Amino acid sequence: MSLRGFWPKSLVGQIALLVAIALFVAQAINFALLLQGGRSLRQAQITGPSVARLVSAVERDREGGIAARNRAIRLMSANPIPSNAERLGEVEAAVARGFVEAGRPVPPTFAAIRQVERGSFDRPLDRHERRILRAGSQLLIAAESAPGRWVVVSAPWPGMDRGMIWRLIAQTVIIYVLVLGAVYWIGRRIARPLAELGSAAHAFTPADPGPPVAESGPEDVRSLIAAFNALRLRVVAMLDEKDRMLGAIGHDLRTPLAALRVRIESVEDEADRAKMADTIDEMNRMLEDILSLARIGRGSEPAVETELTALVDVVVEDFRDLGADVRFEPEGRIVRRVRSAAMKRAVRNLIENAVKYAGAAEVTVTQEADAVRIAVEDRGPGIPPDKLAHVFDAFTRLETSRNRDTGGIGLGLALARAIAAEAGGALALANRAGGGLSAVITLP
Repeated sequence: MSLRGFWPKSLVGQIALLVAIALFVAQAINFALLLQGGRSLRQAQITGPSVARLVSAVERDREGGIAARNRAIRLMSANPIPSNAERLGEVEAAVARGFVEAGRPVPPTFAAIRQVERGSFDRPLDRHERRILRAGSQLLIAAESAPGRWVVVSAPWPGMDRGMIWRLIAQTVIIYVLVLGAVYWIGRRIARPLAELGSAAHAFTPADPGPPVAESGPEDVRSLIAAFNALRLRVVAMLDEKDRMLGAIGHDLRTPLAALRVRIESVEDEADRAKMADTIDEMNRMLEDILSLARIGRGSEPAVETELTALVDVVVEDFRDLGADVRFEPEGRIVRRVRSAAMKRAVRNLIENAVKYAGAAEVTVTQEADAVRIAVEDRGPGIPPDKLAHVFDAFTRLETSRNRDTGGIGLGLALARAIAAEAGGALALANRAGGGLSAVITLP
């Protein structure tokens, strides 16, 4: 899994994660510096006295011998530090400086760290050895005061300070709780108005714009909310103006069409009069389709609980009354919340297409696990696969099987799809096996 899967999606989560990462890096640097500084200080406190004791012991041994009073300073006949031991160059350099400052020749000197365990001692321990055992490591500095005579100084060498580690961990936990708590509280204050703004934007519809979003949060967020409220009002105003313009256009066009319908009654030739009447009817249908498509989302009809089987049956009966071959077998009561007049229009357009291009239609309404399917199928010429996605475009018509000889202006499918989408569903077209077209409205 990539890191993208662990990246939080909310604003508060991303801010908290970034602050947590910054705190972790800062605390890690602080942790390393404190440990290094503490260890360097302790080592300096141990190395300085040990070097001074070694220089003093070597001088006394050269002048007449020394008597080791404790096991911190011993006389040995050989170098106790193995040749393969990891030597401490900085300690050996400090010993050399000590002899130079004392005006004494610098003897061969070796310094190393030896790990110490309880089994390293086979006798009762004195206070110095108990300190070394508690430290876990021992600093050994050996200097040859004379051939075959080595002065050895030992001291406890501290390892990792566990107490400091636990204190730093506790400090880190406290900082995380305080800082991340404050970040979460501030982030929630910032994210709450943004979440309300997002909900208002998702719920916005031209038919019901809803109340303005309350302006809250930081200045930048309040400015964003104010801009959204102003934009919402501008959108509603533009759509209202569009509706008024469409109403005026519809009125201005229907008036001369009605006048033409009256005038053609004076035409004596019955065939010419029928053609003129058909043309006027087609223009009326064209005008109604254009206005209906333009008003999708702004309809005055409310959505109500509608029995879909009965709704489809009414539309089918209208086609049967006109002599169309439309088959429909109701399969039970199915209720959905839709705009009934608009849904009738969508089903009517699909059946009209099927009857017009195939001569017959098969209609079914089925209830599935998570959706209702209203299917209108035919055995006509179908639609070329590369044209299926384009027939939904307004004013789009196919030049082969669906041409102007069959009437219409290419708005039926576009209007049906818009109605289905307004109801929260979708309209899909597919060619049937053996020929024909299947148009399916799916409502969740």
